[in-house]
Amino acid sequence: MADKAKGKAEQLKGKGKEAVGKVTGDDRMKAEGKMDQAKGKAKETMGKAEDRARGIDDSLRGRK
Repeated sequence: MADKAKGKAEQLKGKGKEAVGKVTGDDRMKAEGKMDQAKGKAKETMGKAEDRARGIDDSLRGRK
């Protein structure tokens, strides 16, 4: 669950960087923002997959 939250936070940070890069004309900052967003999305997706796997494991073991 923490990975999903960290992923969302990194995406938000990336959007901010990208916006600042666009306003200031800083192509490097724009690129860093896009990279942060991609990393954040990957972390979020990984967190969701881990949660699903944990849920499947729990259901197979009869836990709630």
